[in-house]
Order: sequence, then C-alpha cells, then structure tokens
Amino acid sequence: MADYNHAMIIILVMGLATLATRILPVLIFGQGKKVPDYIMYLGRVVPYTAMGLLIVYCLKDVSVLEAPHALPEILALAVVTGSYLWKRNTILSVVVGTVAYMVMVQLIFV
Repeated sequence: MADYNHAMIIILVMGLATLATRILPVLIFGQGKKVPDYIMYLGRVVPYTAMGLLIVYCLKDVSVLEAPHALPEILALAVVTGSYLWKRNTILSVVVGTVAYMVMVQLIFV
C-alpha cells in the first residue's frame, strides 16, 4: 500500500509541475504584455541546443576503435539528416533514424 501511495504522490506532484509550466507563461505574459527579448531569444535557440545535447549524449559512448566502428551510428545519423532535409519533419526523421539504427544493430551488425 505504501508503494501505491508513493506512486500517486509522485504522479500528483509531476502533474502539478506540468500544469504550472503551462499556466505560468499565460499568467505572466497573457494580458497583452510584451514578451521580453531574452525570452524570445531562448525560444529560438533552446530547441537547437537541446537537439545538440541529445546528439552528444547519444554518441558519447560510441567506440570507433571496436567493431562495428561506429558504422550503425554514422549511418543512422545520415538517415536522420537525409530524411529531415527531404521532408522537413522532425518526428518522421527521428522515427526513421531510430528504426534504421535498431534494424542495423539487431539484424545487420550482430
């Protein structure tokens, strides 16, 4: 029973935190106030920064000295880049790249 209560408290707190991040910008900037320039700047650069951080995180443990010499990662990165340049759809590119990587790792580079 304690695990159930603990899980419910965690879900409630996370739900409130998510709700707060959705409501606070409306309360702060919703009354026709001008959004500060630094907030607009962050809105432009943070998505690219987050994607760069995810790329670095995903590739940090890849070894080019051991077989398969980072070939699946390089090919999956090329698939993601190519599909994004072709369709300009981030979600599609991530899904296609993930599927390509998993197929390579599970079936080709065993």
